[in-house]
Amino acid sequence: MDAAINRNQNHLLAALPAVEFGRIAPELELVAMLQGEVLYESGQALQYVYFPTSAIVSLNCVTESGATSDIAWVGCEGVIGTALVMGCHATPTAAVVCVGGYGYRLKEQMLMQELRRTGGRRAGVMQHLLLRYTQALMTQLSQTAVCNRHHSVEQQLCRWLLSTLDRLPSNELTMTHEHIACMLGVRREGITEAAGHLQQAGLIRYYRGHITVLDRAGLETHVCECYAVVKKEHQRLLHDVGERAELFPSQSPQIFHLASDFA
Repeated sequence: MDAAINRNQNHLLAALPAVEFGRIAPELELVAMLQGEVLYESGQALQYVYFPTSAIVSLNCVTESGATSDIAWVGCEGVIGTALVMGCHATPTAAVVCVGGYGYRLKEQMLMQELRRTGGRRAGVMQHLLLRYTQALMTQLSQTAVCNRHHSVEQQLCRWLLSTLDRLPSNELTMTHEHIACMLGVRREGITEAAGHLQQAGLIRYYRGHITVLDRAGLETHVCECYAVVKKEHQRLLHDVGERAELFPSQSPQIFHLASDFA
């Protein structure tokens, strides 16, 4: 195991008992996850599972025309590659790094070996933990579909901002609003207009490629119910992980670095 590996950087790894973590620890590899990097394409066989630490990965669907839309985001609270936990080796979604950072990856063979080891009557904490996380992820997927269909661009932007804040180990992000529009599956102009409204309301301030969240509580009053539904379900299913307060990075003033077209 790389000496730089710190299991507390990913909530699921940190929640594993020492015995179970010890079995996979020598196989964990710390990797850089660059913004825009495709971890796997739709339909591609999964060779690794990824446990993000400072990176955020989006799961997205691609239409025949090439248009994309994100259906879920995964950061330090989760894992990429839940299809393997469900017995599948491929998924119809793609996984793309939307916020660059780091994560740990584990070979598919090692995960399957561990799940087989603790299967059946001897099901271990890892199996239960990954299954519960998968259920929480399914809630995020279904709620995203509802949000995209029924809620405004401004509400969707608020949901994205709050969800990103929840996952950031640092308070800085590089992201164009065109990229945000692509992730949300909306027009770029819609993001510009929505961000303008939030600034006029005193909730955010953006200038020279930066956006600062001035009033998180106020932002939560503008977001749709989808944000709370997903968060509450995650806390319900993974309450034993959330209780370990040391796993969650402290949140300093939220500052995002965006492209200069926000100036």
